[in-house]
Parts: sequence; structure tokens; C-alpha cells
Amino acid sequence: MITVSLLSLGCAKNLVDSEIMVGHLHAAGMSVIPDAAQADVVIVNTCSFIDSSKEESIGHILEVHQSRGLRKRRREQKLIVAGCMAQRFSRDLAGSLHDEVDAFIGLDQITTVAPIITGLMAKERGKDEAPANLVTRHSTFIPDYDTPRFRLTPKHFAYVKIAEGCNHPCTFCIIPQIRGRHRSRTVASVVAEARALVAEGVRELNLISQDTTFFGMDTWAERPNPRTPVDSARGTALTTLLRELNAIEGDFWIRLLYTHPAHWSDELIQTIAECPKVARYIDIPLQHISDRMLEKMQRETSGGYIRGLLGRIRAGIPGIAIRTTFITGFPGETEADVDELDAFIGEARFERLGVFRYSQEEGTRAAKMEEQVPAKLKEARWHRLMARQKSIAAEVGARQTGRTLKVLVEEPGVARGEADAPDIDGRVYVPRTLPVGEFAEVTITSSQDYDLLALPPGERPVAFKTARPAQ
Repeated sequence: MITVSLLSLGCAKNLVDSEIMVGHLHAAGMSVIPDAAQADVVIVNTCSFIDSSKEESIGHILEVHQSRGLRKRRREQKLIVAGCMAQRFSRDLAGSLHDEVDAFIGLDQITTVAPIITGLMAKERGKDEAPANLVTRHSTFIPDYDTPRFRLTPKHFAYVKIAEGCNHPCTFCIIPQIRGRHRSRTVASVVAEARALVAEGVRELNLISQDTTFFGMDTWAERPNPRTPVDSARGTALTTLLRELNAIEGDFWIRLLYTHPAHWSDELIQTIAECPKVARYIDIPLQHISDRMLEKMQRETSGGYIRGLLGRIRAGIPGIAIRTTFITGFPGETEADVDELDAFIGEARFERLGVFRYSQEEGTRAAKMEEQVPAKLKEARWHRLMARQKSIAAEVGARQTGRTLKVLVEEPGVARGEADAPDIDGRVYVPRTLPVGEFAEVTITSSQDYDLLALPPGERPVAFKTARPAQ
């Protein structure tokens, strides 16, 4: 039996690709093991979103190669590079990683990974033979409800990829060139997958894609101008999906991740408000508030539109927690732009917020722009904005004290509330006796930074201790 070890890097969308590969490996009778040293084949599913993710991917590839060299398994163990970095740079990497890598596969090869491995194992690679480059230029794959998949998340939550690719023209982003044009699954396909997951005991469905709010719009015969925010008359595909998911029997959350502000509608706001299983949480990356920056980024929105949308969301969905991300240090960003963003963060009082330092990505239009911001200035601006948010987060946490919340227990002593997405948001520290993978009602007793301490109603509080670093 061929044994395979897989390392998944990057975002949740990449993790779903890894789960699909593992599902196909199991279906082919191969064994997937955690110890790379004991595997016949090692797959590194790479990320290539920003420079740091590329460096991390290269580091893991070299580590695997060096490790097998120490074990004198250079000709025995095969190394496959998959994922976004392979999709984007396979031609260049085939030369620079000639001796380290045996094959590169792209996003469209994740369902054929088993026969690819069989072929590699059956053939001895010549000393001067180049790595196999199986990457197709334009990705078109999208999973279906019956696509073989082995979940790598805990039993109680799952990621559901409802679409693939992206049509947005953001000048800082390389994703459309890597993952191709936006392509949606059908509502029926997503609902079928969700029913199966809930039947397995999943308590949280995290809906993901490059732009979740664009779900279904690519199927319209007549689409609106992509620069014009969608109106409620057209924003029906995601709302239909949410209502059908909400109708599935069971106790679970539906969480919306990766929504684009340009495609929100009043109908979507109303739908979330009327669907109790949809978490009172939205992830809506805004990237900036300055009109100058939004135009240079080609974000298809304006500062005025963003302010109005946030007001409508908060008014229409009582108790909503909003997570957003911003980019600082974008080419041409001035102190006045940062001042406006800083003030806006103070006004908007986001429950969850992250800031990225702009990364000059090869192949993007922003990389060629003049007025690139020095690294030290980016760093200073990042610290300024995160300091602002840290004080807001402390206020948000303090307001939770005394409230009773429904939480999902992640591991002994650690849970998440409805306002906390997996891996990226805060934690709720609870008694270790609460059952893992189940919901529980707890009362918040105190807060620190981004985390909360809670006990079942009626129990006396204890000291709050956590070593979590500030986010």
C-alpha cells in the first residue's frame, strides 16, 4: 500500500482542496499518514497569496527534501508540490527546485492525485530529468456535493466551498490569475453537502469562496455593471441558499465568510435577520475607507457607500458582529489616508478587525505603481491601526461581561461564541468539563484582550489566565 503524507498551508479554501485530495487518496486505497518521514509520497499544498506565504511554502518544501536526504531516501520518497504556488509558479519552480521536487500539480489536478502518484511510483526519475509539471494554465475545477473528501477539521465544524475563482479587478490581488473566473455551485449541490455534514454531527457550516456574496451571479443571463453595487432585485442566489440551509433540521450555525461589500443587498440583510441559524457574524473585508485608496485598489466601492452599508447592516441585523480587514501601505497611501482610516476604525467600532501590510505581489497592477511605501513606514502604520483596534476590542469584550452566550466547545476548556470564526477570532475559556463539539450556555465573567472567560450560569468565577498574544 502506498503511504502519503500531506501538509496543507494557507487559507480554508486551500484546506478544502487538501481534504478533496485526501478523499481521493483514500478512495484509491492509499494510506494517508501524519509522519512525513514514513511516507512514500509527501504532498505540500502551498499558498501564494503574499510574499510571506510563498516563503513559508518554499521553506516547507526544502525541509521535506533535506529530511529525506538525511534518511538517504532521495530516490525512494517522492515530493509533490500542489496548490496556489504550484499553479502560479510551476514553470519557474521546475528549474529552481529541479532536484527537490518530483512533480507539480495545480488546482485542476486535485481529483487525479492518486493516479499521478501511481505513475510517479512506477517510474524511476532520471538524474537529469526535470520534475513533472502537470499544471494546466487556466483552472476550471469546482467541487460538487459527492466529490470524495476527508475532512481535516474537527468533527463539529466544516468548511463548505460554495464557489471557486474570482471576477474582481483588485489591483493588489493575484487570486483571479491563480484560481480563474468565478464559478458557483448550484444551490442543490451545496444543500446536499450541508445535509450530509449536519447528519454527521457538524455544528457549524462555514460558507467560503473568494467572494461569497457573488454566489450564483455568474449564472445570470444578464449581469449588472460589475462596478455597480448589486440591488436587492438581483441578489437572490445567496439569499435562496441561506434560506434553504436554514430549513435543514438540526442545531447548527451557518457562518458567512469572505463577503465583498459591493454585492451586499437589503434582501441579504433581511434574509440573515430572518434566519436564526445564520450566525450574527459577517466577514466583510473593506481594505480601506479613503476614496483615493479604494479607487487605486479598484475595490468597486466608495467610502460613502461603505459607511451607508455598515449602517444598514447594523440596523437590519440586531446584535451583528462585523469582522473586517484593511490594507495599509498601499502605493500612494498618504498620512491623510491613514488618518481617515484610523478615525473610521474609531467610529465604526468593529467587533473583529485585522490589518495587512501591503505586499508588492509580482503580476499585479499595484506592483508596478509608483510611490511604493517603505517597509518601515508600513510597519509604523500597522502598529498605529492595530493599537486603535486593541483598545476597541477591550471595550467590546468588557461589554460582554454578565451576558449569557451560546458557545461551541472546541477543545477541553476552550470554546467559541457566535461572533468568533474558527482560527481567526477570539476564544471563550470555559470549564474543561463541558463536552467538546457541542453547544453550551455560559455566562461571561470577564475579558482580556480578544478573549473571554465564562462559566455555566450559577457557578462562581475564577482568575482569568491566558497566554494568547494580541492579534
